[in-house]
Amino acid sequence: MANFWIDWLAPFLIIVAQILAVALPVAVSVAFVVYFERKVFAAMTLRRGPNVVGPWGVLQSFADFIKIFFKETIIPTGANKVVFLAAPVVTFILAFIAWAVVPFAPGWVIADINVGILYLFAVSSLGVYGIVMAGWASNSRYPFLGALRSAAQMVSYEVSMGFVIVTVLLVVGSLNLSDIVKAQETFWFALPLFPMFIIFFISALAETNRHPFDLPEAESELVAGYQVEYSAIAFVLFFLAEYANMILMSAMTAILFLGGWLPPFDIAPFTWVPGPIWFILKIVFLLFVFVWVRATFPRYRYDQLMRLGWKVFLPFSLLWVVLTAGVLVFFDLLPQG
Repeated sequence: MANFWIDWLAPFLIIVAQILAVALPVAVSVAFVVYFERKVFAAMTLRRGPNVVGPWGVLQSFADFIKIFFKETIIPTGANKVVFLAAPVVTFILAFIAWAVVPFAPGWVIADINVGILYLFAVSSLGVYGIVMAGWASNSRYPFLGALRSAAQMVSYEVSMGFVIVTVLLVVGSLNLSDIVKAQETFWFALPLFPMFIIFFISALAETNRHPFDLPEAESELVAGYQVEYSAIAFVLFFLAEYANMILMSAMTAILFLGGWLPPFDIAPFTWVPGPIWFILKIVFLLFVFVWVRATFPRYRYDQLMRLGWKVFLPFSLLWVVLTAGVLVFFDLLPQG
């Protein structure tokens, strides 16, 4: 009996340790991403940003979290209480379970499954459910309008993202994320598939409801969109999920187009840096571009947002899939296996 418990408990504890080794750094990194965004945004608009709590204000995000955590959770009278409270939990869980298949280095992945990219695409598609639940359960006009906007926006841009991913899969011949990174040992896919790289990153901005596609949370029109009625810890869960999705989309972009953990050049000074460090540096760079875009571009109108997704990105990404497949077949470059 003792051996049975050891045989059962040991693998379980290993899995739990692996999950915590990924989930806790991602959760903590959200606080630093918020600080990073506020400092970069402040520098771009000639302000100081956080500079009081902790050295250089680095602990400001933790102070904000503690303050919000102890606030009262207010539930509107007309809201559906169960769905209202379930919505941020669903959004938070979906934002973190996607990290199960993200490889940080060779063998550094919780679940190295052969359909990892499909898993990521499926989980990111489910994210809209939490937002729709929040908008409907609030029983208020602004949250409901924000949820409708978010649902339409995420569905619209997931189509073009799907074609971009198909383009990469045609070149690699595998749905495994580690194989996609290894296929970029000669050159990163951002070079031959540069238009797809740009479309994927812009679609990631829309997928995460980030500026200039933050129509679901447009404060000038909808106050805060689907988050209007949320406070305290429920709002924090939405906030954590949004920034965790930002980091996830940056990680996906790095894996699909920037070589994941691979160095930019296979020569001495670059190869000395460990793979996970390169992966993190690429994520930080893409997060900087997220902030840069927010500080630079005005918000799109909703008709412009839909036109860009359906009339520009969709036909162009579909055309690029056909061209890529044609080139691979013509030059007999299709991967074997």
